[in-house]
Amino acid sequence: MKAIELNHPLVEHKLAILRDKKTGTKEFREIISELGEMLCYEAMKDAKTYEVEIETPMEKMKAKKINEDNYAFVPILRAGTGMLDGIINVVPNAKIGHIGMYRDEETFKPNVYFFKVPKDIEKREVLILDPMLATGGSGLDAIELLKEKGVTNLKFLCIIAAPEGIKMIEEKHPDVQIYCAKIDRQLNEKAYIMPGLGDAGDRIFGTK
Repeated sequence: MKAIELNHPLVEHKLAILRDKKTGTKEFREIISELGEMLCYEAMKDAKTYEVEIETPMEKMKAKKINEDNYAFVPILRAGTGMLDGIINVVPNAKIGHIGMYRDEETFKPNVYFFKVPKDIEKREVLILDPMLATGGSGLDAIELLKEKGVTNLKFLCIIAAPEGIKMIEEKHPDVQIYCAKIDRQLNEKAYIMPGLGDAGDRIFGTK
């Protein structure tokens, strides 16, 4: 499955503000959340619905709902939590898991230090959240950890993706659909996305 890139003037507008090095922590955090919400709408276009009967102020009618309990969102710490608020706005009753990873600055490989997910997660559709899909190492580890738990329905949501990261996930896990706001040009020698937006975690939390 090819990565799905959001193509929308509002997304381009938000990304322009997000990328600007002069954008402050508050605005950066808000836009990450907003883009997460937009990605969630796109990723859930195929959500299954069931019919209910409701009564409007005018009359009774048949309406459609989704079962929110069928979903789990799993941000990769710490930057992935920046997308969570916007996504919870869309599906407030979904379960939340967390995967903690940090990148080795010499090897660029991720190290897992925390893994906590809802019980029965294998019965849910799971959306992994990480603003940056760079080398694909963290995404790959997250997918494999969740598959070891029995999860078979996985999607990966990110703000910015590099071709190298997309290629790695598509080759190793072709069943996992990637959704991103933008596919950027390439990685640099330090495995940062170019043109990118810098370190998403540092900019979300104001730690740099």
